[in-house]
Amino acid sequence: MKGIILAGGSGTRLFPLTKSISKQILPVYDKPMIYYPLSVLMLANIKDILIISTLRDVPLFERLLGNGEQLGINIKYKVQDSPNGIAEAFLIGEEFIGNDNVALILGDNIFYGNGLSKILEDSVTYFQIYEKQVTNKKGAIIFGYPVKNPSDYGVVQFDKDGNVVSLQEKPEKAKSNFAIPGLYFYDNTVIKKSKMLKPSERKELEITSINELYLLEKKIKTKILGRGMTWFDTGTPKGLLEASNFVEAIQNRQGFYIACLEEIAYTKGWIGKEMLVKIINKLKNCDYKKYLESLLKK
Repeated sequence: MKGIILAGGSGTRLFPLTKSISKQILPVYDKPMIYYPLSVLMLANIKDILIISTLRDVPLFERLLGNGEQLGINIKYKVQDSPNGIAEAFLIGEEFIGNDNVALILGDNIFYGNGLSKILEDSVTYFQIYEKQVTNKKGAIIFGYPVKNPSDYGVVQFDKDGNVVSLQEKPEKAKSNFAIPGLYFYDNTVIKKSKMLKPSERKELEITSINELYLLEKKIKTKILGRGMTWFDTGTPKGLLEASNFVEAIQNRQGFYIACLEEIAYTKGWIGKEMLVKIINKLKNCDYKKYLESLLKK
């Protein structure tokens, strides 16, 4: 499975913070925002990743992450000329995806919680299981997160088996209180489906339209991110502050870092002790360096 991080857009909800820099470069407490969605793909054991951003901002991500070699992964980059919708990511990334399945995560979404790694790994495994069968039931997996104000989000209604019953985009009367966060798993037909779309009233290729096509085929499932799970959309000043405060509280109370890319790579065996030491030696005196040094002692 390939992974795509959509880190484009102009970040207008965060102006003037984003007037001269990508919002996905902004700090969420002690790390650039893009570390968090990248960590989610890594936790899902996805090692081939495409970052899509603007012509202005792609060089920033290249300078920050390079080709991913230091993390034991492969990172490529593509430009989205203008914010034409989330679903355009599959058209931009068509060559990158090839014949594989693909996971898409929005660059301003943060996920954290006990059991998250298993949920992500199981989602990838779901596609691997059906890869070997003639039934071709792979389809799509989206997530449901309980919220108090579902009318502010895309909303999913599902049955007891997780099969999606209906999808609504910011409805006045929501059929459920489960919002759809910015993380999606699709089979390879998502490319063909994306080519079928026409721009919405917002002049964008909508991700909801992709999900509706899978719903027509009855090939879309929901996984619940319930109690113990946290999801942030950091695309607003309030969301950015709330996420930063949350990360600070967890890390200082528990001593574990959230979205430490080097730790994930080291723990999974993608990089060895020699590479970790090399990374540490390049860092100046900071808390992040001290945390990486603590990994060598465990």
